[in-house]
Amino acid sequence: MIQDKQRLLFLCSGNSCRSQMAEGFARSLHADSISTFSAGINTGKLDPLAVEVMQEVGIDISRQESSSVMEVIEESFDLVITVCSEADQNCPTLPEVSRHLHQPFDDPPALVASNQLHSDKLEIYRRVRDEIGEFCKTLPEVFDNI
Repeated sequence: MIQDKQRLLFLCSGNSCRSQMAEGFARSLHADSISTFSAGINTGKLDPLAVEVMQEVGIDISRQESSSVMEVIEESFDLVITVCSEADQNCPTLPEVSRHLHQPFDDPPALVASNQLHSDKLEIYRRVRDEIGEFCKTLPEVFDNI
């Protein structure tokens, strides 16, 4: 019998940066075993700096779209991973969710708000991107331990 793919939802406040990067990494690394989605408590525009730093590591997220958690509330997920405290605290009850994990990451747009130089902004986005990428490499183990 062929086992179905695990279904994973990354949830963030605006679904414009961190959850989008996580979705891109998970799809790139684990497309054969995990069906990956992302959503936000609210929706926003896909962050162009997130797109830029993901392209630097060979992952194109430019066609991903920001979705509201209300658009997926009736979906079935094996795991929901909140990547920010706002999403963790304000996530509506998702009836078809096996497990929930909170794995917070810094918010690049908030951290770069006072930076003027593009290069300084990219440095922060790259750090968070790399942290998300390292976490996403461990997703098979995360599923094994839920």
